[in-house]
Amino acid sequence: MRRFLTTLMILLVVLVAGLSALVMLVNPNDFRAYMVRQVAERSGYQLKLDGPLRWHVWPQLSIISGRMMLTAPGASEPLIVADNMRLDVSLLPLLSHQLQVKQVMLKGSVIQLTPQTEAVHERNAPVGPKDNTLPQVAEDRGWSFDIAGLQVADSVLVFQHDSDEQVTVRNIRLAMQQDKSHQADIDFSGNITRNQRDLTLALKAKVDASDYPHLLTASINQLDWKLQGADLPQQGIGGQATLRAQWQEEQKKIAFSQLNITANDSALSGEGSVVLGEQPDWALNLQFDKLNLDNLLGQPASSVSSAVRQQGQSQKSPPRPVIAADGDVPDYRGLAGFNARLMLKAKQLQWRGMPFTQVSTQVTNQAGLLKFNELQGNLGSGHISLPGSLDARSSTPVATFRPRLENIEIDTILKAFDYPIAMTGKTSLSGTFSGHKVDADAFRRDWQGDAQIKMNDVRGEGLNFQQLVQQAVARSSNVQVQENYESATRLDTLTSTLSLKEGKITLAEMSGSSPLLAVDGKGTLDLQAEQGDMLFNVRVLDGWKGDEKLVEMLKTTAIPLRVYGKWQALNYSLEVDSTLRKYLQDEAKRRINDWVERNKDSRDAQDVKKLLEKK
Repeated sequence: MRRFLTTLMILLVVLVAGLSALVMLVNPNDFRAYMVRQVAERSGYQLKLDGPLRWHVWPQLSIISGRMMLTAPGASEPLIVADNMRLDVSLLPLLSHQLQVKQVMLKGSVIQLTPQTEAVHERNAPVGPKDNTLPQVAEDRGWSFDIAGLQVADSVLVFQHDSDEQVTVRNIRLAMQQDKSHQADIDFSGNITRNQRDLTLALKAKVDASDYPHLLTASINQLDWKLQGADLPQQGIGGQATLRAQWQEEQKKIAFSQLNITANDSALSGEGSVVLGEQPDWALNLQFDKLNLDNLLGQPASSVSSAVRQQGQSQKSPPRPVIAADGDVPDYRGLAGFNARLMLKAKQLQWRGMPFTQVSTQVTNQAGLLKFNELQGNLGSGHISLPGSLDARSSTPVATFRPRLENIEIDTILKAFDYPIAMTGKTSLSGTFSGHKVDADAFRRDWQGDAQIKMNDVRGEGLNFQQLVQQAVARSSNVQVQENYESATRLDTLTSTLSLKEGKITLAEMSGSSPLLAVDGKGTLDLQAEQGDMLFNVRVLDGWKGDEKLVEMLKTTAIPLRVYGKWQALNYSLEVDSTLRKYLQDEAKRRINDWVERNKDSRDAQDVKKLLEKK
């Protein structure tokens, strides 16, 4: 046992002595010129190392450098600048005059992918054959080296495409290991802070770089992400994702497939691609099992229950902060910078509290001309279609939509856009509307258009037209009416033409009916002031008792009813007295004429007849 321990100690001393001798005998600065030359020959990039190279023995045999810079051919700024670089090397290859770099570690580096760091080729330079991206065969002369791993810590990546705004990725941590066939495992994390928003990313992927830079394929097996900040839900937006992505250098194309991503309680799958150029060309085909826009964009005020709204009306919460933008930037300017084709299907879609199902969308964008060739879905037992276009090619965008509604519950729409109108009914609508900005507030102020509207099973809360008319008549005559304590007006059908201009809706040719009522009328609604002025002609067809002739007259005579004021505090006026007065006058005149006719030979009858003729 003692001999074994003695032998082991001797071997350990020899190994340490040999390693120390090797470190003392081999000067790492002998590799400087060779590394610079090899980087230039293989990639054309210029490697610059400041300060002397030195050995670092424990816990890994490494070469430590000072500040390093890597610059593309003809670029005005370096691609990578690092405070220091560490090269982990293998010991045994040094014995055969080879430098095998197992791993490169950069710390405190700044990586710039900007137009200033891109390679600039001479205009008349000859075009060579496809580059050989495989490792060169080691030659007997000089040193040879290979790199198996890369680590980046505490670093920053700056990305900019052409004249677009720069995107900065901070706190980068990257670990990459690749084999001899250039199959790599990557572990990456970092965060992007921009416009008061912070995006945190962490991913693990397998990368095939055997044909890089011509082709680069990545399978992202795990991606965790979270976005927080201004103009986002308080809890932020986050989830996981997996996908397969590919970069094609000749076509400047990024393609992805097998996409599966979650965002809060939404789930997305699909595929797509983008060809980079002066105008990037996007093609997307996406499917959602569930898309909850209320959760992604922030819960709208309309989704809060009416009881809670009424309770908190006196305590208005301040609006959420929004991202500042230049005041002279036209709306939808970004649409002019790319082309796109989007196909989207969603089994479930939640927006402004409205639960849509079987949503289907086909959208194209041609340098600012956005066309919604198909935008449709089911809402409850009804169907909605909203084809249209948005032309943002000029400084003043123009949006035009042709909505088609079939049996949509009107109460759902009113609550979704926070209109305090208490009305229910299955609504069908067909029309055309246009404006300059696509949002609810702009629709209230600036949009215009015309439509035909038809409603079934209408119920208007707050005023019972039948009750108003009958009670007013009962107070002014001896007619009796049936008691009706319901504070709502019911109609089987209601039709009208609708015209919208600068926030004011004009309703004309209104006509509604039920077994109890027949209504026609016209009026206006002010969407901004939330008030209206409507004039109805109401005929109550049933519920009368008393004088048969008077009851018959009331069934066939329209009573003018004006409803006006704020939607939440409506006023009304009825012209019942004038109607009854006219009836009494006509009835008295009829009876007098009958008397005159029966006594036409008497002098009194002739005098009365002359008096009536004068009137």
